[in-house]
Order: sequence, then C-alpha cells, then structure tokens
Amino acid sequence: MKFRLNKTVAAVSSSALLLMAVPAIGFASASSAATKPTFTIGYEGPLSGGNAQLGINMKWGVELAIQNANATGKLPFTLQAAWFDDQGSSTLSPAAAQAAVANKSLVAVVGPAFSGATRSAEPFYVAAKIATVSPSATAAALTTGMTNNNFMRVVYGDDVQGQADARFLVKNRGAKTVEVIGDGSFYGAGLAAVVATQAKAFGAKVTTESYPESSSCPPGTAPTSQYTALATQIKTSNPGAVFYGGYYCDFGLLLGALHSAGYKGAIMSGDGSESTSLIAGTSPKTAANGVFLSAAGGGSGGNFTGKLETQFLKISGGVTSATALYAPQAYDSTNAIIRALQKVSTKVSLSKIRASLIPALHTVDFAGITGTIAFQSDGNLKGTGAGQIDYYQVKAGKIVQFGHN
Repeated sequence: MKFRLNKTVAAVSSSALLLMAVPAIGFASASSAATKPTFTIGYEGPLSGGNAQLGINMKWGVELAIQNANATGKLPFTLQAAWFDDQGSSTLSPAAAQAAVANKSLVAVVGPAFSGATRSAEPFYVAAKIATVSPSATAAALTTGMTNNNFMRVVYGDDVQGQADARFLVKNRGAKTVEVIGDGSFYGAGLAAVVATQAKAFGAKVTTESYPESSSCPPGTAPTSQYTALATQIKTSNPGAVFYGGYYCDFGLLLGALHSAGYKGAIMSGDGSESTSLIAGTSPKTAANGVFLSAAGGGSGGNFTGKLETQFLKISGGVTSATALYAPQAYDSTNAIIRALQKVSTKVSLSKIRASLIPALHTVDFAGITGTIAFQSDGNLKGTGAGQIDYYQVKAGKIVQFGHN
C-alpha cells in the first residue's frame, strides 16, 4: 500500500525539519474566536526518512484530536498543530526540539516518537519546562531515575514488552534457543536486551547479536550486505526463534535475507516493525508471511470505531486506524494535553502556561481510545501493563492481530 504525507506537510530545510502550523478547525463565530487565544500543540517524530510511516500515523492522530477538540466550540482557546520532523534520529532531534521550544504559541509536545530521539531532545524540553507526552517511545531507561517529571508516555515500556515477548517465544512457541538481534539504536538495543535476559530466565539458550541500522534505512551506517552473512549464520545455527529489536525498514531487509537463506524458525519483532511498510519493504513480500509482531499498547491497544474511524479515514487518505500503528496513541496523547490545558490558567505568560501543564498532566485520568490514561510520577502509565501487549502475525501479506500477553 502506498502512503502519502497529508497535503499540509512540506519539507522546509535540508535536515527535514518541518515547522508548519495547521489552521485551527472549529465552529466558533468570528467574534467569539477573536477573543480566544490560540495555542499550539507540537508533534515531534519522523515525517521523512526510512521509518517515516510510523511518524505519519501519529501525525494523523494528533490532527484528529485537535480537529475534534476545536469542533466542540466549548474550549476557551483555539488549538493548532505544528510539526517538527526529526526522522526518528537522535542526531536531528535536538534541532527539532529547539525549534519547538522557539515556537511562540507552543504549550506542549506530543512525542518525541522514537526513544533515541527522545533521549536527545528531552534536555531542551526540560530546560524550557515543556511537557512531552509520547505515543510510542518505549525505552525503559527514559523513565528510570528521572530527575524531572515533564516526560510522559501512553504506552508501556520495553521492560514490560520485552518480558512478554520472551514469554511468547519460549512458553507459547516452545523455542529452546533464541537468537536476539538489536539494531544498535537506543530503542532496538534496549528491547533486545530485555528479551534476551527474560528468554534466559524462561529457560532458553540465547545468542545475541548487534547490527547497526543499514545505510539503506537512514539514519544508519552498516552495509546492507551484512544481513546476508547474518542470515547464513542463523540458518547454520538454526535457533528455534529469532527476535529483532529495531525498525521495520531494516527488519524487512533481514527477512529477505533469512528467506533466501532458507531459515524456517519463528521470527518476531516489536512495535518498531509493526507497520504495513514492513511488508512493502520486504523482498520478496512473501518473506514477511508468518512473522510475529508485538506492540506496547496503552490499556487495550484499541483502534478508532464509528464516527472517529470515518473522520480518521478522511485525514489519512483511506488508511485505517487498525493499520496505522500509534495513531490512536497519538490521539490519546493529544487529548491528555488538551485536558490538562483546560485545568490551568491561560491568562498568564507562555512560560507559566508551559510550566503549569506539567503538574496538570499528572492529574489527568480519562478513558482514552487505548485505555485509561493516567500517569505515575515517573511518567509511565499507571498499572502493571500485564496482558496489555498486543500480538500480530503477518498472514497473506496482511498484519492480523490475534491476542494479548
């Protein structure tokens, strides 16, 4: 399936930093709208580059939340969005964060989307006292030993997901040996490490490998040919299962190499690979069939239904929320910010509004699309996350959900 950026998106610099405010949508009269302040909710994530589709999914979710909030006509302010493209890169994310901080009407940020980008961007948001609510940054270290409370996320961390994935491979699939591969990124290496540790704890023999992202899937450094050698090695050792911690672009290259090598064991990856773009980027596409994928959902990992799904389809150009991973989480992240903004005084300086949103976000508690949205002091969702990891399998070229763990 071919995906496209919404027509309101345009690249404006060589570093692919997007800084475009979306016109607010609402039903307020001209006179009442004139008395309302306009606030910007930013989104930082990949809108270009090898893993852009995940970021585009989230952008759609942000758009839908802002559109519907304005349409109520009940807010004492008008909302608009601004996009900050970091390509999911820890190198580009500081510039994206600084651009967000410099926005004169921005009150909070949905994102950053990727864990490595979050780690690099957060110091700038912390210094500016800007709250960030990520739909998808799952690295456990992001909330471990935090000295600030401006970062929150509406998904469970890799510590929860990695344990569930290891249990699935060892206990559900019966793998006695597991090859665990990390892509070297903050996200991929972190998830792979948890899976390796937990698979051992469940009794499997584990071998670990680290292969940086390929130059074919920017940003990365390693040659694509590395996957041929790795696949040959895996075919020779013939583990019961292979787990890949990383993103869909490189995972597709690995799947093609494993297919060519003739490996027949179970193959699994996390939410970084849970995208229809995985199938499009795998050659042959049939090499993706049978692959297992997991996603660290919020409460239920739910999708849009009814009127919301109809609205989403208009924004996404026909892409369903069931295949737009993290769009519902982005919708919930945006609504958390909107609810917090209604709790604070907006008749003060921008810096005071930004700062007041941080404690206000820690008081939100509502039923979102993906489950209950309420944050612990460290920014994680309240609850243990037990049973809240969603599982999928690629069947006949489609990603099909089949359960929770």
